[in-house]
Amino acid sequence: MTLKNDFTKGSIAKNILNLALPMTLAQLINLLYNIVDRIFIGRIPENATLSLTGLGLALPIITIITAFANLFGMGGAPLSAIARGRGDHEEAEHIMGNSFMLLFIFGVMLTLLGLLLKKPMLYLFGASDATFPYANEYITIYLLGSIFVMIGLGMNSFINSQGFGKIGMTTVLLGAVTNMILDPIFIFTLNMGVKGAAIATVISQFLSAAWILIFLRGKKTILKLKLCNLKLDKNLVCKITGLGLSGFMMAMTNSAVQIMCNASLQFYGGDLYVGVMTVLNSIREILTLPAKGLTDGAQPIISYNYGAGDYKRVSSAIKFMSITCVTEMVISWAILYTFPSFFISIFNSNAELIHAGLISLKIYFIGFFMMALQFSGQSVFVALGKSKQAVFFSIFRKIIIVVPLTLILPKLFNLGIYGLFLAEPISNIIGGIASFTTMLCIVHKEFKSEASKESKTFES
Repeated sequence: MTLKNDFTKGSIAKNILNLALPMTLAQLINLLYNIVDRIFIGRIPENATLSLTGLGLALPIITIITAFANLFGMGGAPLSAIARGRGDHEEAEHIMGNSFMLLFIFGVMLTLLGLLLKKPMLYLFGASDATFPYANEYITIYLLGSIFVMIGLGMNSFINSQGFGKIGMTTVLLGAVTNMILDPIFIFTLNMGVKGAAIATVISQFLSAAWILIFLRGKKTILKLKLCNLKLDKNLVCKITGLGLSGFMMAMTNSAVQIMCNASLQFYGGDLYVGVMTVLNSIREILTLPAKGLTDGAQPIISYNYGAGDYKRVSSAIKFMSITCVTEMVISWAILYTFPSFFISIFNSNAELIHAGLISLKIYFIGFFMMALQFSGQSVFVALGKSKQAVFFSIFRKIIIVVPLTLILPKLFNLGIYGLFLAEPISNIIGGIASFTTMLCIVHKEFKSEASKESKTFES
């Protein structure tokens, strides 16, 4: 099995696709946890729009939980893959054990803090007295299962980084199928509404987390989760969190922007436009899935070959990933602009919301394909262990660009509500170009330096 998952052998494109395809399907399935909830909630016979808006208000809290899962999962998995590429099997397992312990500890802490602070947070995020009950019902139950989310999302990265893309896909498939079966039962048959959607989600996430632990303790895994590796090592914790800050900051800044946008949308447009943004965010999540799956699938290949010192294969992987990612997102962008009503109506059939959503969508998704450059650059920084650059560009697009634009644009040229939707495309263009260009410069400089060292060593 170790030889089978040796990424220094075989076609780069084939290695990436063998991981990327099941990982893309896994991400699609994982997205169904929330997307299916939104689809069913948007069709509740009474108060469908208020219920959907309430769920949208809970999304920043869900994003914060995801951010901590990324911090320790996406921080540890590339380091583990680099160690495995060097042939240091023991170090790779130690990194995985420390990551699991961090996920468990913070899962408990986030549950307690979330339950204590949920009411002020939801009102801060833009809740009104009409939407708060729905948001509160959903997030209260979701928080009780946050430890399963942490372990499920975080530890699945270690399954994928070992080359078990199909096992990683099965992990989320188990949870998603369960969620799709339970959602209509709890929401409609048992008449539990938003509360039923949350219960279905928590049960599904529990099953995914249990499956992951069974696999990582079993015979088929390359790296095994062992009790002796759960004791936290200060140096490893620093390395894991340092690299994981990229995914963490990306999720946290997304949450910060969601909070600011919801509050601004409530001010400029009311509950209707908070609902519109919930729908647009859902569409964006669907359309970026193939690109995210591709860049996530390329990460273990890049990390492993980087650890093995094979820089030519690293360069080939970056080139294939970037070109394919941009192509896919251009196609997705074209399809969206051709059938905008179809995408909106997936989540809500309210005529007023669809009308407001069509105008907002055309603004929000201008230059959407430029996000491919951000994904590619960010993925390479993480794969190579470049924590400083990874963290900076996670912050750059959302905090340095989107936040100021969200405050300024609605007041310029009487843009009002549409200024809020315009901030996203501007950030995609500027952030994408900056991230990708910096990545190319750093990679070229480092690989040229390494090639020069190897040449001198050979000559001597």
